[in-house]
Amino acid sequence: MDRPEYPRPQFVRESWMNLNGAWQFEIDHGDSGIARKFYERDALCGVIHVPFCPESALSGVQYTDFMPAVWYRRAVTLPESWAGNRVLLHFGAVDYEAHVWVNGQKAGTHKGGYVSFALDITALLIPGENVICVCARDDVRSWRQPRGKQSDQYFSHDCDYTRTTGIWQTVWMECVSPTYLGDVRLTPDAANAALDVRAQIKGNAAGCALRVRAFYEGQAVGACESAADSAAVTARVALARRELWMPGQPKLYDLTLELVRDGEVLDTVQSYFGLRSLSWGDGALRINGKAVFQRLILDQGFYPTGIYTAPSDDELKADITRSMDMGFNGARLHQKVFEERFLYWADHLGYLVWGEMGSWGLDITTPAGLTAFLPEWLEEVKRDYSHPALVGWCPFNETWDMDGTRQCDDVLAITYQATKQLDDSRPVIDTSGNFHVVTDVFDIHDYEQNPEVFAAHYGKDAPEGGKHNTFPARQSYGGQPYFVSEYGGIAWNPDNKTGWGYGKGPQSGEEFLARYEGLTSALLDNPNVCAFCYTQLTDVEQELNGLYTYDRHAKFDPAFFRRVNSRKAAIEEE
Repeated sequence: MDRPEYPRPQFVRESWMNLNGAWQFEIDHGDSGIARKFYERDALCGVIHVPFCPESALSGVQYTDFMPAVWYRRAVTLPESWAGNRVLLHFGAVDYEAHVWVNGQKAGTHKGGYVSFALDITALLIPGENVICVCARDDVRSWRQPRGKQSDQYFSHDCDYTRTTGIWQTVWMECVSPTYLGDVRLTPDAANAALDVRAQIKGNAAGCALRVRAFYEGQAVGACESAADSAAVTARVALARRELWMPGQPKLYDLTLELVRDGEVLDTVQSYFGLRSLSWGDGALRINGKAVFQRLILDQGFYPTGIYTAPSDDELKADITRSMDMGFNGARLHQKVFEERFLYWADHLGYLVWGEMGSWGLDITTPAGLTAFLPEWLEEVKRDYSHPALVGWCPFNETWDMDGTRQCDDVLAITYQATKQLDDSRPVIDTSGNFHVVTDVFDIHDYEQNPEVFAAHYGKDAPEGGKHNTFPARQSYGGQPYFVSEYGGIAWNPDNKTGWGYGKGPQSGEEFLARYEGLTSALLDNPNVCAFCYTQLTDVEQELNGLYTYDRHAKFDPAFFRRVNSRKAAIEEE
């Protein structure tokens, strides 16, 4: 089976069914399938391998032209043991607008190509075989939906790549009791060695209680039980051991959550958490009170055979270890919401990540842009809130003006404020790279290739302490921690392929390495810089500025980058 692993590793139930694999498939070139009731058909004309998008080789389709709508169909028979319970149908991600039918009856819709959603399909099920039908509608050329780095031209170009249409993450079902746990938020209190838990209860919450047990290395270290007085219940678990999660030192606790009523366990979920604090100010980002220089890599999350979807869980983990082998301690997960299993590996490997959204392709010159952006973005914030590796939010990237019309600053300000309402424990960058409106961290992008010119802007002896403002007419620096969140992008093309990169590429490998060390050293040596993000981890299609090729071969010895990146930064001297 394709991608057989459990897709939601921080919220695990025993009774589940993976629906990846062969589905019937058809491209709806006229986007007329709903009107023609494709959901009532006995069959579709082709086959696809879910969860891979039809543009990818692993899907078996590999059709790369624009597809306004695509259809999926699959029959499934549920285990007899699921009878009498509720059945949830989950989609890891469907790009962009999903319509779902079960046995010819509408089960629901979801708009947003990057985040997970679930539908309760219990009332639509019948004994024996059940038929699931999905229509995914997608228009990356509309300027009314976020598309990220998916090309809005027929061909890939510059830093835009092959599109993803339809299902691109795991489809699965799970069995739950009539009353069960919904969303759960885990908030660590590192200073007091405690965990705050907030859970929603689906169904009849009367008489329910939440029972929480925490373990560290198999040893029970805390427990509590809290009665529910509504559909939401909170609990605080005091921990007998204080083991802090840090980058490179990923100490994790296991957690068992039980929903109980009158001594009966209605629902059981296995989870985990990391005990760590985040703070920002005085020029630094701190984890557990310690200034940590974030040595980040830009990760586009594209794969040669799967496009948006990693070919295996091992490859998700391997991209993190490839980065860490080069001395990076984290990544900007760029212009894409990464799947939860990537965050699982980040948590377990001690790898810092910034959560982003595929904001490119959306017109935000008017407040109307919020309607297509904010609901999906807040779904991401809710989904990934409990991951200790996630240390910041960045909803937008390079929000350029459009055809002479300025960006609508209210879109950025409202998104920032809404994000902080859901999560005030992490810093939020309103838009990475330019035209900040309100931000906890001031970040800039600069692809200057000359190390001496770069150091004149960002080195320790540069004007204003190296806190260069790339757009002084449009944004003001307010004393926040300072982050060079895109730099480098040095194109190296040992195979002499036709491609694209930033600036003039070096003429030799020696020149590449000297340029990398010069640019990076300027940032490490400046006590006013708290983080950098180098562009980028791998080549992607025609873009040739990765430290690895697209098929994940290192262009140079990783030990060189580990030596340059790993030395102590000036901000860490305190």
